[in-house]
Amino acid sequence: MAGNRYAFVVFASQSDRYIMLGKQGEIMSRAMPPLNPLRVFEAVARLGSFTKAAEELYVSQSAVSRQISLIEEYLGVKLFEREQRGVTLTAIGHAYQQDIGPAFAQISAATQNLLTSTRGGPIKVRAYTTFAAKWLMRRLPEFQEAHPDLEVRISTNVTPIDFQKENIDLAIQFGDGNWPGSVCERLLDDEIAPVCAPALLKGKVPLKTLEDLKQHRLLHSHYRKSDWPDWLSAVGRPELAEHHESMEFSSSILTYQAAVDGLGVAIGQIALLDQELEKGILVCPFEQIVKRPFAYYLLQPERHSTPRNVRIFREWLLDKIRATPSRPSAQASL
Repeated sequence: MAGNRYAFVVFASQSDRYIMLGKQGEIMSRAMPPLNPLRVFEAVARLGSFTKAAEELYVSQSAVSRQISLIEEYLGVKLFEREQRGVTLTAIGHAYQQDIGPAFAQISAATQNLLTSTRGGPIKVRAYTTFAAKWLMRRLPEFQEAHPDLEVRISTNVTPIDFQKENIDLAIQFGDGNWPGSVCERLLDDEIAPVCAPALLKGKVPLKTLEDLKQHRLLHSHYRKSDWPDWLSAVGRPELAEHHESMEFSSSILTYQAAVDGLGVAIGQIALLDQELEKGILVCPFEQIVKRPFAYYLLQPERHSTPRNVRIFREWLLDKIRATPSRPSAQASL
């Protein structure tokens, strides 16, 4: 095209050098060194050590030395002074490091920004307080160790989730699995049984039979008031639900703590008290485990695609659920 003298690019494969014939016939040359040796040079220059650079790059010290020799040979200059106690930059090496160092820092920052945007930022999880405290928080360090680059933010609430109004990625809710507009996956069944401190089994009034419950305080959770009536009905002793000696707490966590402290007998969600039962802090005085129709569910909004970080957390959570040791089959169901 007349008036616009753009021409071609000629590559020289051996040295990665190329010549560009630009506008109006202007000759422009650009030399691009091999990037792997350049990256190694930047690490050694920044850390001041072949050994530390090798550790950062997960290669051997001899591999670092070879890459430095390659970049020096390519540039035709000496970048480091090899000394008995280590290496130091030459004047030319120092000037070169000052020029390319910011470029590598910018590449690193740009990559981190890209990964953060594609991972979707923090994973926002809302859960029932009891589930969060007794199950999720106990296992969350394993997730953070496996995925240190992913941030998880936990909030608790007992009100139904509304993904249209709340900025939440995943919710762990308790109910019958009917949440329109959400994708639901069953996590843990609601299996319940009486739990108490071991001392109650051998106290002044040993707790050995269902009849003995008349001599012990029954502990109730405000949000699970039907636990005792449901369990007693399932084992054929509904009249014991009218037992007058009782104490109510505002949450299941407080109810379980009251049982640990020997204040009485609580109805426990067996799946959430696995550690207390395993350590013997709490015991089940009776064999009957009652399975109720409700369960804990994992909910996420219906959408075409799920961010990578949310997928990773969901898969980890489901894997942990599947790995939970199964307890003896429930003796009764409601």
